[in-house]
Amino acid sequence: MNKKPDHAAPAKPDGRASERQDRLHKLELLKQAGVNPYPAKARRDFTLADVKAGFDSLAAKNQELYVVGRVRSWREHGNISFAHIEDATGKLQLILGKNNLGAEAYKFFLKILDSGDFVQAKGKPLTTQAGEQSLQISELKLLTKTLRPLPAEHFGFKDEEERLRKRYLDILYNPEVKELISKKAKFWEAMRKFLSKNGFLEVETPVLENTTGGADARPFITHHHALDIDVYLRISAGELWQKRLMVAGLEKTFEIGRIFRNEGISAEHAQDYTQMEFYWAYANYEDGMKLVKKLYQYVAKETFGTLKFKIGEREIDLGGKWQKYDFVKTVKKFTGVDALKADVERIRQKLDELKIEYDKEGFNLTRAIDNLWKYCRKNIAGPGFLINVPVTMEPLAKRDEKNPNIVQRFQVILAGSEMGKGYSELNDPLDQAERFAAQQKLREAGDEEAQMFDHEFVEALEYGMPPTCGFGVSERLFSFLADKSIRDCQIFPLLRPKG
Repeated sequence: MNKKPDHAAPAKPDGRASERQDRLHKLELLKQAGVNPYPAKARRDFTLADVKAGFDSLAAKNQELYVVGRVRSWREHGNISFAHIEDATGKLQLILGKNNLGAEAYKFFLKILDSGDFVQAKGKPLTTQAGEQSLQISELKLLTKTLRPLPAEHFGFKDEEERLRKRYLDILYNPEVKELISKKAKFWEAMRKFLSKNGFLEVETPVLENTTGGADARPFITHHHALDIDVYLRISAGELWQKRLMVAGLEKTFEIGRIFRNEGISAEHAQDYTQMEFYWAYANYEDGMKLVKKLYQYVAKETFGTLKFKIGEREIDLGGKWQKYDFVKTVKKFTGVDALKADVERIRQKLDELKIEYDKEGFNLTRAIDNLWKYCRKNIAGPGFLINVPVTMEPLAKRDEKNPNIVQRFQVILAGSEMGKGYSELNDPLDQAERFAAQQKLREAGDEEAQMFDHEFVEALEYGMPPTCGFGVSERLFSFLADKSIRDCQIFPLLRPKG
């Protein structure tokens, strides 16, 4: 029996080791007594929240009922003890007495029960003299014997790395993390609901690919033993596959799935994360902007109950006017550089002048312009759409009919960052082949993020794809609206192994 007070200070490492040994000893006592410390079957008549909600009615009926939960605290007072148990819905006090449980059973549980253990309890509703709703227990069953003590609740679970490494304890001790997980589920549910109501069909496309496509990113590589080939984990939510579905005659599709990019870690970037992409036949990028604005407003309202957000130091209103930002004009405004006319050396000089760090390996005009833009975007609060991007930066988008040096692409800009990208999809197979060839040259020159030449996709385009608008947004949008880092918004972010 652990007789520490409810809010004892955390034990020292050797104390915790000693306590684990104590619990292992109790585990052995359970086995010697013929008690299974990890039974499969449990009975629950009501959640703890349901017990509290219907307490007066249950008490009036003198109804005996079964509940389950984790023991969060335990206080012994001679022939009677009090425990608080917790399930996913709330907490409830249990009253355990020698007279109700029987002397031997009561003595046994005093010997083997610890805070953190899971139990099944049978009892009747009873309000204590202090006015606390409780259950008077007549039968107790151990469901799980824990071998490690939980951190002291009074001190919580604060260390940043330990919080992420032992996320299960972080969720257990920090209600706001549990609420964040719930909101994230609502976020994707709302996105799925909006698209389905607007006639989009949810599809699934391959995660393992012979050729990655749909984004500029370094992929993860793995080996497929059955086929004896190296394959890539996808870097987009099936862009080139969903466009094949447009060729096939489907007109509105979307996918919500995991994608993988072998890139750096930051508050905004993860290596594996969830992304949504939709494709809409007979629509262009202007149609896409109208739909995306409605999508964001719907998802934000459904998830957070508001269209007004504080993201960092910025106040953002998704219900207000959405601006349009011309890429070339914006870059020129903040840097003085004309992105359509400047060469690599001119932009490199400006990057050095502005003290902007950039990857020098595989450096080229596309990367140079992109680094310059990333500097500029920090000055834009949004919400709005970035448009008129140079054609060199987007190998999968249609050229603008009036100015072939730019493409019909739009990016959602929110609080100085990019929160989704879409465009009028390139469906000219000859133009697509030329742009893939240009990207392949960049890869051969050392740019690992340049796109690969997908010959089979070009072949599909030759069968004809209708005018199409495509768009993608990742879970980064959720993290921004929640004003958290993307790692804080992932349930189990990847960490370097200990030791």
